[in-house]
Amino acid sequence: MAGKRPPKRAPARRLNASFAGAVPDTIPTRWVKFVVGIFLLPPAWVLTQTFFTAFARTTIHDAFWLTEEFWFFSLGALLWLVTFFGLPRPLWIYVFGHELTHAVWVWIMGGRVHKFHVAKTGGHILADKTNTWIALAPYFFPIYSLLVIAIYGVAALFTDVSPYRQLLYAAVGATWAFHLSFTCWMIPKGQPDLTYGGTFFSLVLIYTLNLLILAILLIIASPGVSCFGFLRDFFGNAADFSHQVLRLASKL
Repeated sequence: MAGKRPPKRAPARRLNASFAGAVPDTIPTRWVKFVVGIFLLPPAWVLTQTFFTAFARTTIHDAFWLTEEFWFFSLGALLWLVTFFGLPRPLWIYVFGHELTHAVWVWIMGGRVHKFHVAKTGGHILADKTNTWIALAPYFFPIYSLLVIAIYGVAALFTDVSPYRQLLYAAVGATWAFHLSFTCWMIPKGQPDLTYGGTFFSLVLIYTLNLLILAILLIIASPGVSCFGFLRDFFGNAADFSHQVLRLASKL
């Protein structure tokens, strides 16, 4: 109708590899997230204990290290690490994946991306929504590994891809190592992404989520580790940890 004002759109915000302009101004929010980060430390420790115990048990007793899943995943990871440390690093590919991950999580959270820019020296997106998950997504969301799995899954709908399973394992290993190596390489460079919710909280969350993804991969790849068994061990370790904390508190 004439004279009717169009609905207002949320202002676009610039999101880039350093997430400039996304740092909240309120100190209380950071303090709350700092406290949340402290409370995340016990679950992170229990998850670490559970994962490495399950990995060691299935490796020794179930001969997981002899399976093609383990060997080809490890081969792909090793080939990428040789590339990462021995050849020029493909920064453009990393920056593209970094910004694409921001964009994907903006869409997941119901936001809109208004601009997407990538260059070898850096990149940014303009979006109307941001939060902790969007800011930290590139550090725990291995987008290239998920793309490899998605491509394999789509191809399986049209043809027999079982002869290419070894290639899948190697590709997932290489892309996961790509994600992990660049994450570890970028974090010490003072990424403002991490300051959105506080550096301490962000690091604890990134570590926990990456380890959780590794645990899921272990459950999928190893016949000796089931989801139920992993959860049972996790809650058992959590109970032991709680008893140790209570015993220490009683002594104090």
